[in-house]
Amino acid sequence: MTRRSWIGWQFTGPFLAVFGLVFLAPIAYAAYLSVFRTRLVGGTSFVGFENYTKVFGDPQFWEALTRVSLFLLVQVPIMLGLALLVALAIDSGRLYGAGFFRVAVFLPYAVPAVVAALMWGFLYGTRFGLVGNINELFGVTLPDPLSPDLILASIGNIVTWEFVGYNMLILYSGLRVVDTALYEAAAIDGAGQFRIIRAIKLPALRGPLVVATVFSIIGSFQLFNEPQILDTLAPNSITTYFTPNIYAYQLSFAGQQVNYSATVALVMGLATMVVAYLFQGRALKGAA
Repeated sequence: MTRRSWIGWQFTGPFLAVFGLVFLAPIAYAAYLSVFRTRLVGGTSFVGFENYTKVFGDPQFWEALTRVSLFLLVQVPIMLGLALLVALAIDSGRLYGAGFFRVAVFLPYAVPAVVAALMWGFLYGTRFGLVGNINELFGVTLPDPLSPDLILASIGNIVTWEFVGYNMLILYSGLRVVDTALYEAAAIDGAGQFRIIRAIKLPALRGPLVVATVFSIIGSFQLFNEPQILDTLAPNSITTYFTPNIYAYQLSFAGQQVNYSATVALVMGLATMVVAYLFQGRALKGAA
């Protein structure tokens, strides 16, 4: 190998080493754990794909997967719709204080998920929070946001509050690269703002929207922090299998079922990858 060839490896080598250590190695170890089972009597034994068969027949896993799928189908369109409206409003040039508004919308993304969940959890409280204060002040009984029937919607509100600004920035960045000559030509032809949005801005945002949606799909299937934190405030609403990630966590650290936990985590990782890949392929195919 020539000296010129080694120069490239010197640049990429550190990244590949870190990538292999923090990404590939944990996946390989989880795959290794998933084909074994540890019993109190008999120790650890090789079981092949028995753990995977168990996952696909596990009603708790399917309930958790159904819950995050519902969360994805409802919360993500609302979040991206709000992000799109904000990005269009800022890009229009007609919004007073657009710079301040952009920072204000993005600011919640800088709040750690744990802090955001705690903050909203206390606002939701019927005995100690904003909802409780409103009930006491006006003598009403508002629905409990931390009840089992509303907890998923409440978590959706927290996640939307956290990530609208992040997605807005992705979409706004896509709008900023549009050639202004297109706007000038459309204005000369007599196109109004809604016509410009429909004919120029929305087509230009197809790529950024695909990126934001893929990130949101991954985030929805990985839902963990918000329900895990709210569990201390609403223990009767957050089950040990509320989401697949919580289920894997509880299996490993509370149930001492490390092998089965690794299997659940791998299956969810593959499911997330497949859904994100299918959506991206379909979206890009439609754009071709």
